[in-house]
Amino acid sequence: MFDFLFSPAPGIIVGVIFLLLIALIYAKSVYKNAGPDEALVITGKKSTKTVIDGATTEQSGQRVVHGQGVFITPFFQKAFKISLRSRAIEITAVAQDKNGITLTVEAVAIVKVGDDPAAIRAAAQRFLGQDKNIDNFAQEVLSGSLRSSIGATDVMTIIQKRDELGTSVLATARESLANQGLDVDSFEIKGITDENDYIRDIGRAEQAKVRRQAEVAEHQANREAQEAAISAEQAVAEAQNTLALRKAALQLDTDKAAAEAAAAKPLAEAKAQQAIVQEQELTAQRRANLRKAELDSEVNAVADADAYRVKVAAAAAAEAAVTAANADRDSRVATAEAIRAEGQANADAILARGTAEAEATRLGAEALAQQSEAFLQLRMVEMLPQIAHELAAPMGNIDQLTVISTDGASQLSKNVASGFAEVDSVLSSTMGVGIKELLSGLVGGAATGAAAGAALRSTGSSTSGLHVSADEYELAAPEELDNELAAPLAT
Repeated sequence: MFDFLFSPAPGIIVGVIFLLLIALIYAKSVYKNAGPDEALVITGKKSTKTVIDGATTEQSGQRVVHGQGVFITPFFQKAFKISLRSRAIEITAVAQDKNGITLTVEAVAIVKVGDDPAAIRAAAQRFLGQDKNIDNFAQEVLSGSLRSSIGATDVMTIIQKRDELGTSVLATARESLANQGLDVDSFEIKGITDENDYIRDIGRAEQAKVRRQAEVAEHQANREAQEAAISAEQAVAEAQNTLALRKAALQLDTDKAAAEAAAAKPLAEAKAQQAIVQEQELTAQRRANLRKAELDSEVNAVADADAYRVKVAAAAAAEAAVTAANADRDSRVATAEAIRAEGQANADAILARGTAEAEATRLGAEALAQQSEAFLQLRMVEMLPQIAHELAAPMGNIDQLTVISTDGASQLSKNVASGFAEVDSVLSSTMGVGIKELLSGLVGGAATGAAAGAALRSTGSSTSGLHVSADEYELAAPEELDNELAAPLAT
């Protein structure tokens, strides 16, 4: 195997394959083929001149290939493709006919590049790579030819002989198109219109004539149809009359036979009815007796059952009423007993609360009456410091004081003492109580107030009576009063 790989054979095979690839690529580049709707124009060859009968003609060096393949010389020749497909071109031309009537004609033309080599070369020279220009050029040429043909004829000819108008347009435009390498396969007129309704007015007379003929024919057909209908109705009426007469004759015979049969039938029915009535009388008598016995049995049984049911229901109702009455009586007795006990308890509570409140009110009143004088004395004692302060106020406002007296500075305290003596005389003259009496009665009032407060606290009531505490009756000690009186004097 390795010998084969290192032998010249693989190199030869690869070389052959490489050459084949190069050959294929080269063949593809030099071989050109045209489709069924295409033509190849090959350039690069020199044109040739030919002299015939003294006339020189030059043959183009362009080669046209249609529907087949061809090899070209690289670097010296080029191949160009041009489409041979047909194309529909819409044409609209507005022109006046020979009578001056303005018409709008719409048409469609099928245009393509010609099949002969000369036409293909001409089209390639003018439209190669510009297929859209073929449509524009053909449309302009055909539109001009159509306007020219319209001006040479009249409206009726155009309407009645459209193919002649198409032939005239092609005859005018074909030469111009052939010079460009184009050919027209067909040219058809699609429609003819005008803005002034001239074409419609042309047909109005004919339309009126046809309409009139149609109306006459319609009336004639209606008349004939009505006559035929009348004849048919007459024939039907005659047939119906004949049928009615025949029915009447048959009915007469039928009624006669029916009357005879009706006369014999009641007699037979009366006899048969008598026998039936007799049998019915016997049947009715037996049914009455049977029904009477059934009723007697049913009434007696029902009456006995109702009497027993009423008796049992009355006994049960009486027992239920007695039981309900006893239960109601017991309930009422228990309710009355509970209400009485509740009322007694409420009365006892109200009595106890009233007694306590009355006792508390009485004790409070006694304590208040006993201590009213002490209250007044207390208020008067509480005002003594303020009185002393007011007496010493004039002297307190003096920045420098010079005392001219044989007693010296002690004269100031004497003046204050004389002020208190005047206050004491004023109180004695107005209220009957002096400062000495107030201070002496202060101690006794405090003891009495404490006793009264203890008595009030022992009652334990604070609902509606007066709550008097012993603290409210405590008075300041005499030492505290002396200090309060001495403070203004020291100032």
